[in-house]
Amino acid sequence: MTRPLSDPTKASEYAVELIGICKTFPGGVHANKQITLRIKRGEVHGLLGENGAGKTTLMNILYGLLTLDEGRIIINGEEVKLRSPQDAISRGVGMVHQHFKLIPPLTVAENVVLGLEPIPRLSRFVHARPLKVLMGALDSLLSGLLPVNYGRAEKTIRRISDENGMRIDPAARVSNLSVGLQQRVEIIKTLYREAEILILDEPTSVLTPQEVDELFVTLKKFRDSGKTIILITHKLREPMILCDRISVLRDGELIGTVNREDTSPEELAKMMVGRPVVFNVEKAPKEPGNKVLSVDRLTVEDNRGLTAVNDVSLEVYSGEILGIAGVVGNGQTELVESIVGLRKPKGGSVSVGGRDVTGLNSRQIRKAGVSHVPEDRQKRGLILAFNIQENLVLGRHSEPPFSAGGWLHVGAMRDASAELVQDYSIKVSDLNSSATTLSGGNQQKLVVARELAAQPLLLVAAQPTRGLDVGATENIHRILVSMRDAGVAIILVSAELDEILGLSDRIAVMFNGRIVAVKKPGETTQEQLGLLMAGHGSEVDN
Repeated sequence: MTRPLSDPTKASEYAVELIGICKTFPGGVHANKQITLRIKRGEVHGLLGENGAGKTTLMNILYGLLTLDEGRIIINGEEVKLRSPQDAISRGVGMVHQHFKLIPPLTVAENVVLGLEPIPRLSRFVHARPLKVLMGALDSLLSGLLPVNYGRAEKTIRRISDENGMRIDPAARVSNLSVGLQQRVEIIKTLYREAEILILDEPTSVLTPQEVDELFVTLKKFRDSGKTIILITHKLREPMILCDRISVLRDGELIGTVNREDTSPEELAKMMVGRPVVFNVEKAPKEPGNKVLSVDRLTVEDNRGLTAVNDVSLEVYSGEILGIAGVVGNGQTELVESIVGLRKPKGGSVSVGGRDVTGLNSRQIRKAGVSHVPEDRQKRGLILAFNIQENLVLGRHSEPPFSAGGWLHVGAMRDASAELVQDYSIKVSDLNSSATTLSGGNQQKLVVARELAAQPLLLVAAQPTRGLDVGATENIHRILVSMRDAGVAIILVSAELDEILGLSDRIAVMFNGRIVAVKKPGETTQEQLGLLMAGHGSEVDN
């Protein structure tokens, strides 16, 4: 558990003060430029900005993951030097990261207690280097012998998860969990450490509206108990509901801090991107064309060998967007993976353009005209060790104009990549830089740009705007509608019900591995869809 904060009677009104923070990365990228930000104790403070604006960098400095170039950090009235996350944790700072910091082979409980195991500190009591090295080795040996009480940890995890509406099996292996459940583990891990200052980096990006509302109830309890919350988000609904004050970053600079009651979503969006943003998706009525995708009585198992998709049938037509709504973990992931060739079905069939592609691998299905925006961009969408231009042509790299006779045409790769970077406003320092240098939102833009550029017959888009700011989301929505109007068949899987309602021509609701309803957007509401997603009512028998 964390150590207690310094005496509150001696602290200022601010839980956190970041004074004149500067951070520059190799290649001359100025992520933070003289940022001064003060967070009041007991408030929920929103941190908004475009992808790559410097939000996560700033909070990684507060969490000790990055070292600042210039500036000062004051926590609870005391100036501190944070050299590691452990330094931050010891001062009551916790962080839920956008990209999970979990070890897949370990269980939920093992991940939660990681770093809290009993570790001897014999090496702290000696200073002579030879003896210190010896004591350090002895520390490591003894730490492996000391038992960790996982039974007690599992009980605590169950209590935390039950209290906060995030039920999860502490004994489950993280590698078997969906993206949404992994997000819950990250939140529980921070709550387990009893953080007094909680940083949340895009915590609701894979949650349904109902789950978001439940999380808001929890966060309001934290605030009422005196805890301080910093909410990094690209969504405007969240800060307008939850936050007391909102700060906006743009291009590494602080644009301003406003009280929630003194602003609006439109004003915040303009502060973020520097121009007015169109929120409503403009989509003209369109008659669907020929059948492109046919899924017939499909049955798919998850990683544990349990049925995740149960006898599902659906069809998607040219010039149509079929939205799939459902709480994370109800079979959407396995359905998508079976369609795009990442998972072999146990029964049923999949046809694309009249061709049976059941059981084909992902490369074969891609050649059949299917593009895929995966829900986990780092695991399925990118090769992080590759550079940006290599990732932008991935999947087309073996075809003209990018290769011939077994040789890559680097010039053609560079030209196509530069065009996509410009068209999709991907913020990069150099096309030869590793994909790891991009912010999460810019990694998502890269994946979407590559998949849409393939000019597919069928696009399967799972969470295509996950982690994107309002400006980038507006652009992706416009492109999806234009592809639909050009005759592309699209499956859209999204946790954002307003996105599903705004873009879809038809909406299929999944619950417990089955399609329980198919709705027209104009004939339903978010509330009705939410109830169906929770298993209340079924209108379709598969």
